[in-house]
Amino acid sequence: MRYQVPQFVEDKIFGQLTLKQFLYVAGGAAVGFILWSALPQFLALLIGLPVVGFFIALAFYQSNGRPFILTVESAVKYFFATKLYIWKKAEKMPEAKTEEKNVASELYVPKLSDSKLRDLTWSLDINEKLNK
Repeated sequence: MRYQVPQFVEDKIFGQLTLKQFLYVAGGAAVGFILWSALPQFLALLIGLPVVGFFIALAFYQSNGRPFILTVESAVKYFFATKLYIWKKAEKMPEAKTEEKNVASELYVPKLSDSKLRDLTWSLDINEKLNK
């Protein structure tokens, strides 16, 4: 007989918690305790509740079936990565002379390879440089 063995299932180590969940909960409790003992009670509650809530979300919340830590990782990458805005239109200089445009279209562009895509990109680069 063949049996299916579940894969990518984390073992429950501490009761119903996996190791990651236990570490997130323990870390949140430690941060909450440090804030409670170091700050006045009102300020500790004001700062501590969102921090402890974040740790609880790391341990238990899933968005779209994925762990919350992956959502946080994606958000951090998005905010700190450089962005390429390809939908913004580049400003073009007004065309003054039509004679130069006719000269650029009459130029012979030799073939470099058998790839039509490579030839097309090369010819577009040449035409762009000539039009400047």
